[in-house]
Amino acid sequence: MLHVIGLGLGDATDVTVKGLEIIRKCDRVYLESYTSILNTTLKDLEQFYGRSVFVADRELVESNAAEILPKHEKETVAFLVIGDPFGATTHSDLILRAREENIEVKVIHNASILTAIGCCGLQLYRFGETISIPYWSKDWRPNSFYERIVSNKQRNLHTLCLLDIKVKEPTPETITKKKKEYMQPRFMSVSEAASQLIETFQEKAKETAEELVLDESTIVVGLARVGWDNQRIVACSLREMASVDLGPPLHCLIIPATELHPLESEFLMQYALLKQHTL
Repeated sequence: MLHVIGLGLGDATDVTVKGLEIIRKCDRVYLESYTSILNTTLKDLEQFYGRSVFVADRELVESNAAEILPKHEKETVAFLVIGDPFGATTHSDLILRAREENIEVKVIHNASILTAIGCCGLQLYRFGETISIPYWSKDWRPNSFYERIVSNKQRNLHTLCLLDIKVKEPTPETITKKKKEYMQPRFMSVSEAASQLIETFQEKAKETAEELVLDESTIVVGLARVGWDNQRIVACSLREMASVDLGPPLHCLIIPATELHPLESEFLMQYALLKQHTL
């Protein structure tokens, strides 16, 4: 049996009662460590669960999944995912691999950033396609997310922007070598995301004579550490967001729909950086 268990967004105590009972009974427990972070340490998790937990990095999950899966019919394994198990496609792939080997899989759901973003007051049913904003490098500056943001705007829908996370990423020089060296962990901030979006909009403005639906004055919402005790939310223009410091990770960014419901506007005004903003 493979149990895929969501841990929620905060600390060790956010696990469900059902999930905790399963964790304490399993033969092996793995914590997926590369798509998000919790407001706690591995030691605290182990103390709360009352058992040892193995850290599963991207390489183990995506390239050596067989090491995680149960070895025989009576063995049970718990695979712990921050947020909800289906918040990342990697976990769907692990479940499919298990089922291909006739391993029974049970999923225990929990809170996800995809639902918790409702804390800013924007209504969940009005969100369009979620996008990811990756870190740019000198030779790689993808901006395919722009068309998706525009599409959501044109349909009067909100856009959730998930920001890049680099955890145990091999350096470009060693990526093809047997012995890899790893870069320092990096977590994109809302200010970094806003700066990249501004550059993208400026580049798109040069490519077309048409008026863009997005520019530096577009109102956006920055969220940090959603579900933690020190959660922060700020609403301001994209230009202002490029200078906002929301503190430690994790961050995400929302580009609201062009027209807001009156309740959305009223709720969001609590987080306006400048009270003269019209939301």
